[in-house]
Amino acid sequence: MPLIATSAYRPPFYLFNGHLQTIIPSVLRSVPEVQYQRERVETEDGDFLDLDWSRLPGTPADTLAIVSHGLEGDASRPYVRGMVRALNKAGFDALAWNYRSCSGEMNRLLRTYHLGDTEDLDFVVRYALGTGQYRRLYLTGFSAGGNVTLKYLGEHPERVPKQVQRAAVFSVPTDLKSSSHQISRPENRLYLNRFLKSLRTKIRRKAELLPGQIDLVDIDELRDFPQFDARYTAPMHGFKSAEDYYEQASSGRYLSKVRIPTLLVNAQNDPFLAPTCFPRDVAAQSEFVFLETPPEGGHVGFAEGTPDGIYYSERRAVEFLTAEVPN
Repeated sequence: MPLIATSAYRPPFYLFNGHLQTIIPSVLRSVPEVQYQRERVETEDGDFLDLDWSRLPGTPADTLAIVSHGLEGDASRPYVRGMVRALNKAGFDALAWNYRSCSGEMNRLLRTYHLGDTEDLDFVVRYALGTGQYRRLYLTGFSAGGNVTLKYLGEHPERVPKQVQRAAVFSVPTDLKSSSHQISRPENRLYLNRFLKSLRTKIRRKAELLPGQIDLVDIDELRDFPQFDARYTAPMHGFKSAEDYYEQASSGRYLSKVRIPTLLVNAQNDPFLAPTCFPRDVAAQSEFVFLETPPEGGHVGFAEGTPDGIYYSERRAVEFLTAEVPN
């Protein structure tokens, strides 16, 4: 019954609510120690993905951890770089991959990425294994990247390569429909408006790249995720509607089929997560899904204020991934 009753996370005294715990790490944190080597790989559908590698010096490592970023994020975000640094210190190579349209260069096709895009994660996993170097893979992810990771593990567990042995994800909206409404609440408009601004900019860039294929009429009138997803995300990625997209892409429906030890840490004061994003019943009945719900932490926060600059999410991920008996 991997339902973790208590959590060791305690925020610094000056981060005294979920909004501060979300915003301050996002805007003030810097992780300059991480140096990436970028590799562009061509996908089978004629597009590309940009992969940012952080390999250990000296003898090649036999373990790789793949890090999946959040909505409108990329491998340069502090939370990704912090996790990469912690994974490197634990003795692993790390690969932070950028979703289509997120690496700084717009992708070629009409489609970009969405919160249930497991095909691209599967491509990255198999590409990494194709190097022949790694006998063990770990998966980590934040927010949207956590949702993709969980869905990947539970959607078709039989296709997950045996080298993928454990996973740790944080701040995951396992129910996309309820979370899309949660972030539209008045107290969360700051976050919503920031996301929508970024998404509208990308749609405009995509329209310039592919003239005549995207309708920009009234794009600035789309005020929330359901409207934006109905207009763009769903049709661009083969879903019937926003409702269909949320239903098919939500990782919560696949959790019971996860077959490797997987840690899910969702803070109870996360402003992005609705109550349905805390799958306690599933965890209580699962042998593999370990659910930890600290009272605090915010969204992709978990700052600790320690001298080493390590965040709880990073410390906890390494602890879980390296434990002989996960807990």
